[in-house]
Amino acid sequence: MSTDARPDPARAHTEPAAVVVDRLSAGYPGVRALDEVSITVGSGSICALLGANGSGKSTLFKALLGLHRPTAGTVRLFGHEPSTARRRNQVSYVPQHDQVDTSFPVSVEQVVMMGRYGHMGFTRRARPADQQACDQALEEVGLSELRRRGIGELSGGQRKRAFLARAIAQQAPLMLLDEPFAGVDRGSEELISTVLKTLRDSTGTTVLISTHHLAGVEDLADEVVLLHQRVLAAGLPAEVLTEEQIGRSFGAVLRETG
Repeated sequence: MSTDARPDPARAHTEPAAVVVDRLSAGYPGVRALDEVSITVGSGSICALLGANGSGKSTLFKALLGLHRPTAGTVRLFGHEPSTARRRNQVSYVPQHDQVDTSFPVSVEQVVMMGRYGHMGFTRRARPADQQACDQALEEVGLSELRRRGIGELSGGQRKRAFLARAIAQQAPLMLLDEPFAGVDRGSEELISTVLKTLRDSTGTTVLISTHHLAGVEDLADEVVLLHQRVLAAGLPAEVLTEEQIGRSFGAVLRETG
C-alpha cells in the first residue's frame, strides 16, 4: 500500500473540502483571539489567511494543527480531527521561525529528509523513494547545490526555502505555511509563490498560508480570508482585497493600538 497521501490533481476539486472550520472560538486567559470563525478551504486550492499581527492567525493555525484547544466550535481536515489528520500524514507545516537549532551540525539535506519520517516507520531508514522525494523537493526550491551545507550557514530566505522543501518532501495533501514571506527578499518571495502554484497545479495539494503581507496575494491565492478575531470577508481575491475591506481588517488593529 502506498504511503503517499498526496491527491491526484484531476480529482482534487471533486473531493471533500480540505479544511472546514465551524464557529470556532479560542483564546487565552483574559484574551479572546477567535470569535466564531467559520472557514471552508476547497481541495486543490491556495487560500491566503490575511490579517494584521494580533488578528488571530497564529491561534487559528495552532487549532488547525491540534496544538490549541478551542473553547467552542470544530476543526476538520479532510473530514478528520487535526490530530487524526496529522497521524495520517495529511498535513505538512512550514513554521514562521526555524524549528531546528541552527548551531546544530545538520545539513540542508538532512532537514529536508525529516519530511520523510512519517513514511519511514520506526527505523527511519531512507528508501529510494524517500531519497527521490528529498532530491525533487530540493530541486523545486533551488537548493540542490547547497544540500551538503549546514542549515545554520544559510541566509534567512534560504532557510525558509529549506523548510518549504521539507514540507514538499512530506507529500501531504494539505500544506500550512505561517508567514512564509516574512523576513525574505523579493527573489525568495517570488520563488516561494511560484513553487506553491506549481505544487497546486501539478499535485492538487491544498495550500493555506497566513500572512500580513498584501503584496502578491492577489496573484497567488485562489481564495482570501480577511481575519480580525472573526472573519471580516472571504472569497475571490478581487472581491475581498478592496480598499474598504482591507481598511476594516488592518484598521481594526490600528484603532485598538492607537
